[in-house]
Amino acid sequence: MHVLVTGAAGFIGYHLTLRLLAAGHDVTGIDNLNDYYDVQLKKDRLASIASAPEAGKHFRFVRLDLADNAGLDALFTHENFTYVVNMAAQAGVRYSLQNPAAYISTNLTGFGHLLECCRNHNVAHLIFASSSSVYGLNTQRPYSVRHNTDHPASLYAATKKSNELMAHAYSHLYRLPCTGVRLFTVYGPWGRPDMAPHIFAAAIVRGQELRVFNKGRMCRDFTYIDDAVEALARLVPLIPTPDTDFDTAAPNPAASSAPWRVHNIGNNTSVELNTFISLLEDAFGQKARKTFLPMQPGDLEATFADINDMNERTGFTPKTHLRDGIARFAAWYREYYKS
Repeated sequence: MHVLVTGAAGFIGYHLTLRLLAAGHDVTGIDNLNDYYDVQLKKDRLASIASAPEAGKHFRFVRLDLADNAGLDALFTHENFTYVVNMAAQAGVRYSLQNPAAYISTNLTGFGHLLECCRNHNVAHLIFASSSSVYGLNTQRPYSVRHNTDHPASLYAATKKSNELMAHAYSHLYRLPCTGVRLFTVYGPWGRPDMAPHIFAAAIVRGQELRVFNKGRMCRDFTYIDDAVEALARLVPLIPTPDTDFDTAAPNPAASSAPWRVHNIGNNTSVELNTFISLLEDAFGQKARKTFLPMQPGDLEATFADINDMNERTGFTPKTHLRDGIARFAAWYREYYKS
């Protein structure tokens, strides 16, 4: 297979690229290397990919922004991609309150360009990252792909929901097979510095104030990176087909009469933030200096993934216990930051 991974210098894109290369596939990675967070971390991820034994002639990196329609089309014209996995996005719920234009450009305009390229160049399957944040104001848990997702609580969530709808339209109109994956709080080595595990680790190691929102009572379905990537890798060759049982009078939100599907990728467990912090303290052997603050706009009180559909489709079940995953993250953090 020749796979295009967008956002290859990102956290999940990096790990997925290594997983696909290890499986013997050719991978082209693209990324715009924006400065939303430390660019050096992204460059170090790319260097790590390039040094992998499987990389050799099987990996190529192109610096490219999805908003560059002409550049993207030229890449698709030059290459012959079997599958496309879109991990590129402007991430972050809170940042979407400060800089909404970045989300419009990458998550909507850029994704539209990608859909057009997949359609025009006969890509066999597009897998794209959605988010657990699409469940928004829904309080029915665990979150099922059969639940309503029409009430997002942030612009970031709204753009991810829009990606699902845009992909469905292309699947319906042009029969482009698409699978959306709603990722639940992925953590682990090489993680993003703007995410809670990284922020908490830095505060603990440096003895700095750790700002804990909603008094640490928020719950998250923390998903270890290896488990998330295993689920993604299994989905890549599983090209969706129209659901012959799809009922237009009572439509199932997770299926379609088009070749389109959506799945949750999570750990199927909801853990309170205070517990997560306690495990980080154990892993680093230091106590956090916590300051409790109120709930932030756009945040969800809890996430909890129902992964039954994913399990039935791929046989995937998460295997990494939270304590073990945090220990691996802490070991990487110490080594990378020499702390």
